[in-house]
Amino acid sequence: MSFTTLGMVLGFFGGVGLVVAGTGVPLLRRVRLADRLTPYLRDAPKPSRLLAGRTPSLGALGRLARPVLVEMAGIADRLVGGSRSVRRRQLALGVPVNVEEFRIEQVLWAGAGALLGAFSGVLLGSLAGEVSMVAVLLVAFSAALAGFLGRDWWLSAQVHRRTELILAEFPVIADLLALAVTAGEAPAPALERVCRMCRGELSAELSRALAEARAGASLPAALEAVAQRTTIDALSRFVDGILVALERGTPLAAVLRAQAADVREARKRALLATGGRREIAMLVPVVFLILPVTVLFALYPGLVSITLLTR
Repeated sequence: MSFTTLGMVLGFFGGVGLVVAGTGVPLLRRVRLADRLTPYLRDAPKPSRLLAGRTPSLGALGRLARPVLVEMAGIADRLVGGSRSVRRRQLALGVPVNVEEFRIEQVLWAGAGALLGAFSGVLLGSLAGEVSMVAVLLVAFSAALAGFLGRDWWLSAQVHRRTELILAEFPVIADLLALAVTAGEAPAPALERVCRMCRGELSAELSRALAEARAGASLPAALEAVAQRTTIDALSRFVDGILVALERGTPLAAVLRAQAADVREARKRALLATGGRREIAMLVPVVFLILPVTVLFALYPGLVSITLLTR
């Protein structure tokens, strides 16, 4: 790396440091609502740490960098938007809703991507014999953007995987609940029995609903909250059947068996559709790899013979 490139890198980071230091000056700092309310709430008792959610700790470095990360997360949230989508997916994932922490994770992923992209750009430039600062910045920016969007994609992938697990668990829980109701138990005790017997995402959601009911909420409202969090049609019909049985006393076992059968049929159709798509995908290596090699092996001896005869 030449002295000119080194000077450009040091000047860039020095300029970023001056900008960060300048924005932190009290005269230039934007006054937040929390800063205005803090003097009036200073004597208020702090809530118990047992009620606070668990947040990842990065030690002293994390405490020092957190204000900068929070500010950058706020800027990213204003630029990107979509806070409602993030809340909906976090609810569907079953984690505490915290958009600010998610934006901080996106900023950290973007920073890691930028460092990795800059290192890759400098390494490739060194191997090529010339390091272009513009190319390094473009690679770093592209990697940062990929990291920022990759965290959002990973959240969607986690929600999709959890939905698949819930759908796979649903027929078993519906059948067990139908057996318990057929044996003479009421819907609420039957739910408690099934939740004690099963371990999975759906049983965890139903256990959470029962815990909310024991804490003072009504069981129908807690079950409706489960349907709203997961946003799965089959689970919504399942909850509606339980609510109708609780409110009107209608027979529940046949409805649950029918819903379990419907979910199994839907899973079969999804597997058949996935198999059809995989068959089409399997044609790609056959057509573009195996078939050309086979044709080459069949034609190469003839081409060699023709070449020798023409000499």
